[in-house]
Amino acid sequence: MPYTAITYDIKGGCEDEVAEVFNNFRRPAGNVVSGADGAQAGRILATAVFIRDSTLVRFIEYEGDLDAVIRFMAAQPGVAEVERKLAPYLNKPRDTGTVEGFLRTFHASRLRCVTQFAVPRHPEASASAADQ
Repeated sequence: MPYTAITYDIKGGCEDEVAEVFNNFRRPAGNVVSGADGAQAGRILATAVFIRDSTLVRFIEYEGDLDAVIRFMAAQPGVAEVERKLAPYLNKPRDTGTVEGFLRTFHASRLRCVTQFAVPRHPEASASAADQ
């Protein structure tokens, strides 16, 4: 599964306040991502958020079309709420009030993936791979 990660440039000294914003995150009702045609375009499999000093990183494991995943995230009330609550703690404002602004901001704050490794998550997947 592919992974992506985005960064937030946070004001120093407010790590606990920023962590609290994410402690109250409202998850989406589902993880299935629809494309422009309404068909399934992907899924969000996992997310994690890390912070140290003035750097916050949001890690996302997904499958499918990344832009569809980003658009899905932009439409989620919980994501919009987090972006709004983070605003006072950011060194630079983020343009996330519209889907297109969210998409641009997401791509601008993405970390370059250098490598990724994963093992099969289901025992039957690793067994069938070993049989080949």
